[in-house]
Amino acid sequence: MGNMGSGLSREHSVKSAVKSSPRQRQQRPKGSLHSLIETDEEEADGAEGCDCDCCREECDCVSEDGHTNTLQSTRQERKLRCMAAEAESKEALAPSVLAFDEIVAGPFAAYLKCSKVIGGDVAQHADMAQQGFKDQRHFLIVASRSKAPVEADLVKLLAPTSQAIQGIQSFREKNRTSPLFNHLSAISESIPALGWVTVAPAPGPYIKEMNDAGQFYTNRVLKDWKDKDKNHVDWVRAWVQVLTDLQAFVKQHHTTGLVWNAKGGDAVQNAGKTAPTSKAGGPPPPPGPPPPPMPAGDLFAEESGAGSGGDEQSRAQLFAALNQGEDVTKGLKKVTADMQTHKNPSLRSGPAPFTKPSVAPKPIGSVAASSPAMQKAVERPPRKELEGKKWMIEYQKNQTGLIITDTEMHQVVYIFKCEGSTIQVKGKVNSIVLDSCKKTSIVLDSVVSSVEFVNCQSVQMQVLTKVPTISIDKTDGCQIYLNQASLDVSIVSAKSSEMNVLVPKADGDYVEYPIPEQFKTTYNGKGLTTIISEIA
Repeated sequence: MGNMGSGLSREHSVKSAVKSSPRQRQQRPKGSLHSLIETDEEEADGAEGCDCDCCREECDCVSEDGHTNTLQSTRQERKLRCMAAEAESKEALAPSVLAFDEIVAGPFAAYLKCSKVIGGDVAQHADMAQQGFKDQRHFLIVASRSKAPVEADLVKLLAPTSQAIQGIQSFREKNRTSPLFNHLSAISESIPALGWVTVAPAPGPYIKEMNDAGQFYTNRVLKDWKDKDKNHVDWVRAWVQVLTDLQAFVKQHHTTGLVWNAKGGDAVQNAGKTAPTSKAGGPPPPPGPPPPPMPAGDLFAEESGAGSGGDEQSRAQLFAALNQGEDVTKGLKKVTADMQTHKNPSLRSGPAPFTKPSVAPKPIGSVAASSPAMQKAVERPPRKELEGKKWMIEYQKNQTGLIITDTEMHQVVYIFKCEGSTIQVKGKVNSIVLDSCKKTSIVLDSVVSSVEFVNCQSVQMQVLTKVPTISIDKTDGCQIYLNQASLDVSIVSAKSSEMNVLVPKADGDYVEYPIPEQFKTTYNGKGLTTIISEIA
């Protein structure tokens, strides 16, 4: 025991002497075994005593003094992570950032969970929203530690959040045929709420407006899935709660606008030092398993337990039967006289024709109920009223003087089953939807998001101020009159026909351009190429 103790003490003293005399280490010849070992010990020196999670999660073992040995990352990378984690722990997060983390860990986590359960486009969309909240958290950390930057630097700092918002909205436009399109639209219409950091002096009401902008689509989700799948209802409630809590967070910590640290440092430098520490992101999922290998052998072989021997036996039996000559027909049954149709006319007659079963006469009450006069009596009355943030215009027939006034930017106009009518919307609203309308015209001043035509026939639209997007879905006959301010409009059409866009000229007249309905698709060796058909 005494010798073992002296050996350990001697070894410890040698290591201490090596670590405490850098001049002697430099005198070692480079490339020697001793220099490689000592360089390894120098790199490990920076991580000695480290016991943080970022080291442990990739380590194979942790010694008693806290030193970590890793096989998946170099010691230099581990050292940099440890230094970043140490700097993060020394500089505590601001109360506003901690409050934002409560939103991420609370309703936003519930929204992510419901999105994963629903799956498909909703789950992928949720991952993009998750990245947006991660970028905003990083920006809030920088703001809590920095002075207000100049405009150019502020644009650079907000670029990740802006790109996340644009990516979410582009995903929705690329997946308009998705069966979960209402889910995608609800997020796309309200995700600009993350832009509250640029709004002053009232960022809280701005978030409320964005929440109301997505309410039209969340109501659709509730209507479609309320009695089918509770996960979709929970999904709506979680997302609405996220924006509600975000508004309360801004009202408490950033009442009149984003608060910067007047005694902080440079924002751009702090952004480079402060890495996004939120676990909102993550590596992409691993690729799926490869397809199963093709089965070996004859795909059309008989599935008998004899294997190849049974296959050869079947062929031998076939050739033996063919070699019988005229005897091969001995096993066939003969047709007797009673089976011959030319001797039995009764066999040539087909089945008896279908006869309509007799039905008892209807009572007088039911006849009256099925009459056209009775059907007209049960038609729903016309409706024009404001429900919360939504204008409801329904069942209007041959009304050419309908005018909606006293509108607000967060309101939505929903026009349903109107015929032969003209509706004028004054002021600026969030969006306008025409659903199942016939021979109906809409005249509008301005919209924030879009004008949509769904299941309509022979409809017209004229914009007086501004419209950014027009959507035409399952509609036959749509005339769109633009103005000079709306020439940059985006028009998305699907399963529709007879669509025309009229562009104003300098003399006040219009030039008509048809929207293509027919396309030509070819295979180019790598994929499909689609162009507008020449006869479209």
